[in-house]
Amino acid sequence: MADDATTVREADGSISRYDDVSVAGDTVARLLSELFSNHWQDISFGPVIEGSAWEIRLTAPPALTMRDGYLTVDTGAWHFHLCVDDHHARGDADLAAVRRVARAAFFRTDGGSCVPTSWGLRLWNGRGEQMITVFFPSPFYDHETDARRREPDWTRTALWEALRARWTTGPVPAGA
Repeated sequence: MADDATTVREADGSISRYDDVSVAGDTVARLLSELFSNHWQDISFGPVIEGSAWEIRLTAPPALTMRDGYLTVDTGAWHFHLCVDDHHARGDADLAAVRRVARAAFFRTDGGSCVPTSWGLRLWNGRGEQMITVFFPSPFYDHETDARRREPDWTRTALWEALRARWTTGPVPAGA
């Protein structure tokens, strides 16, 4: 249920605040290329839907390629594709619009069940279905051991804050 254009009360009672990223042109492709080229070791990612959360972490930099609007992130052993730019869909404009990222937003979720707050980036397709969630370093977890910290390390939000400031299209909500 949306409280306003940038705030959503999730089914579990947590509150997510979203700051949109433009999906025009190759903006999302450039943002994801930066993330997966320069910050692959700092992020985890995957789909997050009710009953399933994939938190994949890379152990080496992936190879990135673009073809017909699809960004391919290839680890060697496996890969995935995201339609982040204009796609031809064999001439079917409606199908191309469904496949392409229609919304991208940085988010901060408070009141989650695993950690008090999480920071990320989420993409949705033209049907409003989630394509991927990227989680940024958490002040509440040690990146090396994945163990909960006794005291939060607030410097770990710096990457999310810097990228959000560069890539979002609107004002950042107060307190976010």
